[in-house]
Amino acid sequence: MSPMYGRSHEWSTNISDSDSEEEPKLPLNQFYPYIRCALCCGFLIDATTITECLHTFCKSCIVKHFFYSNRCPTCSIVVHQTQPLYNIRPDRQLQDIVYKMVPFLEEFEREQMCKFYKERGLEVPKPVVVSPPVPVVLKRQKKDNIPQSVFTIPPELDVSLLLEFVGAEEGINNYKPLERRYVRVSGEATVRHVELFIRRKMELSSTCQVDVVCGDHLLDHYQSLKDIQNSVGEEALQDGLLVLHFGLVLPSQS
Repeated sequence: MSPMYGRSHEWSTNISDSDSEEEPKLPLNQFYPYIRCALCCGFLIDATTITECLHTFCKSCIVKHFFYSNRCPTCSIVVHQTQPLYNIRPDRQLQDIVYKMVPFLEEFEREQMCKFYKERGLEVPKPVVVSPPVPVVLKRQKKDNIPQSVFTIPPELDVSLLLEFVGAEEGINNYKPLERRYVRVSGEATVRHVELFIRRKMELSSTCQVDVVCGDHLLDHYQSLKDIQNSVGEEALQDGLLVLHFGLVLPSQS
């Protein structure tokens, strides 16, 4: 658990102050709904996402919230009946984005952390520093020296999905296109998590039902992606991606 020290709540800046005149400049406050924590109203620090509903908060904020509630602060869904901390995951990519969008936030947070430990007489945790290789090693590995990506993929995200939209039943018109068809998730995620992701991105009505199909199999909400991949086999894969087709239907009238 990260230390729960104070946070900065107000920053006034534009995202691209150093950009050229031709490029549009957007005020940072237009992105507040995506980069601020709904609990502390500050910018996300140690961004942590609830797997059941995909809402994101500061790690320390959501941990403190779960001391007295097992529901999501935003949508009130039950995260877990007894252990809500089981269903939260770090969102490293979003945290990287926040640090890049808000100037000096990462440095300010590091200063606050050092102050927090020093005021309590505790040893400040040392950052992990990777020692640069000696020149001889660099020359030997020159051919294999491939530039690394800015964003690293966490090892727990071990399944790559391709979500293919097959259409909507007549009468369903009010939805957005799914722009993010390629998703990398944990194999422990279930079809229910995929449905929640689709609902959120397409802004679907609660009266609309999402049917998810893999090959010729209509999937149940409780099935995990790892089990689906193992049971269907190579037929479900396309260039290493697990292909899931989904459609929007109206609930059957009983």
